[in-house]
Amino acid sequence: MTGLTTSEVEERRARGEGETGARSVTKSTGAILRENICTLFNALNFAIAILLFAVGAYSNMLFIAIIILNIVIGIVQEFKAKKLVDELTILNQPHAVVLRDGKETTIEAGDIVKDDVMVLDSGKQICNDAVVIDGRLEVNESLLTGESDSIDKTAGSELYSGSSVISGRAYARVTHVGDENYTNSLINEVRQEKRVHSELLDSMRKVTRFTSFLIIPLGVLLFVEAMFLRRSGTYDAVVSSAAALLGMLPKGLVLLISVSLATGVIRLAKAKILVQNIYSLETLAHVDVLCLDKTGTLTDGNMSVDRIVPLGERGAAEDSDALLRAYLDASEDNNVTIAALRAHFGADGSTADAGQPAAPAGDGRFAAQAIIPFSSKRKWGAITMRAAAGAADAPRHAQEGESAATATGTVFLGAPERILGANLPDEAAALMGQGLRLIA
Repeated sequence: MTGLTTSEVEERRARGEGETGARSVTKSTGAILRENICTLFNALNFAIAILLFAVGAYSNMLFIAIIILNIVIGIVQEFKAKKLVDELTILNQPHAVVLRDGKETTIEAGDIVKDDVMVLDSGKQICNDAVVIDGRLEVNESLLTGESDSIDKTAGSELYSGSSVISGRAYARVTHVGDENYTNSLINEVRQEKRVHSELLDSMRKVTRFTSFLIIPLGVLLFVEAMFLRRSGTYDAVVSSAAALLGMLPKGLVLLISVSLATGVIRLAKAKILVQNIYSLETLAHVDVLCLDKTGTLTDGNMSVDRIVPLGERGAAEDSDALLRAYLDASEDNNVTIAALRAHFGADGSTADAGQPAAPAGDGRFAAQAIIPFSSKRKWGAITMRAAAGAADAPRHAQEGESAATATGTVFLGAPERILGANLPDEAAALMGQGLRLIA
């Protein structure tokens, strides 16, 4: 199994069979500018400003500075929020391991093309729809189905983007990319931009809409009255009409609202709180209790070995470290617990070929005979070890009636309440109360 070659990848990408890249979760630059500039309130003020500019009444145009300041406050705030959110999105974009030219290569999810062979193991996110071509997996599809039960996947089984691997290892060929992916098709069906609900914003829009029905006919009447009844010149007619109309547009109130909200956003920013839309502050003001789900979004889920607590004589035996190293070297598991143990014990993580016993690991005293992969459903895994011939502990096995070449034992790794059942030693029960995970 070699996967695609570089030329095949480029050929598929040229045919449009590559990922189009992650869609931005924020508004586009054009949308931010359009929403802050192209409003009815701004249109009325700019129309009056243009008329004043046309007759040369520049000193009467100072009011436009208030409008521009109001626009700038909104645009700057949303641009700053967009930049931070986009940076976080890039930081959290998943990576994938694929076979390219016969080698396992780590790439960004956006570089996947159709027919790529993904290498999936425990903890990996499935970025694209695929079909398993070799291996076995336990997959969590709770994001798609709402069910937390793990699903077994073997050769020929379909994998859906948005799911994740719990345990096992397999090779899967990508069948869909871009919007054809199952997850993307669901997102596109329900994707819609949610309008900000703000009493302040809604009230201002009502005032502006009501004013717009009056301001145009009233402006025409005032201009006609000045030109034909008072016999004023064009300059005086435009200036007097503009002065009357500007009083109907609550520029000061709009600026006051923007400045007040901007002040609140600045105070929240000092507390490291990101506000994407300036009017969201008003929504937050109505909140009494805020509930957050931080697991996996604000945390990375990595673990480390804190301490090792031997339980009983077997746990304190000199060969316990060697047994654990042999377990880690023979295991194909790749969850966060195994990764932490490998980092601590210095295991190289090498695995045996399928159906073949692993080579002696650690100090060469033990070799794996049979493997039961770790499963999050049963919460344990196990490997039967054979003591290698000439091992240092051969005399002890010989005294027990076994030869050094055939002495066997099984190492279990997992939750102690599952491995030991209800017969937990008092020391183990006390440590579990402290939140420690034990190795039996």
